[in-house]
Amino acid sequence: MSNTTQHFCNSLPQIPTDEDGPVFAEPWQAQAFAMAVRLCDEGHFTWSEWVNMFSQEIKLAQANGDPDLGNTYYDHWLNVLEKMVSQKQSIKPEELLARKEEWRSAYLRTPHGQPVEL
Repeated sequence: MSNTTQHFCNSLPQIPTDEDGPVFAEPWQAQAFAMAVRLCDEGHFTWSEWVNMFSQEIKLAQANGDPDLGNTYYDHWLNVLEKMVSQKQSIKPEELLARKEEWRSAYLRTPHGQPVEL
């Protein structure tokens, strides 16, 4: 596990990990994790900003009935990533929606078991 990844995982103790680092149930979770780490490394936001917003997202989800069983962890991660990028104006909301639609369309036309490509 890299020092950067170790730092990020240490500040989020609820993140699923094993001795090699974060554990992901699906590839998109690893990609969302990597995007957040990369954007932070590039200075788009600080890790404390991320942790604060992510903690608020988890609390809000729990207040709205999320049983916090771990299966929605990266759904919240992705929500925060979208919010952070929008708030920092790294991308306009309409551009984000267009990109999400491109991914959705690509996913729907990709045969099962094949990688999704735009």
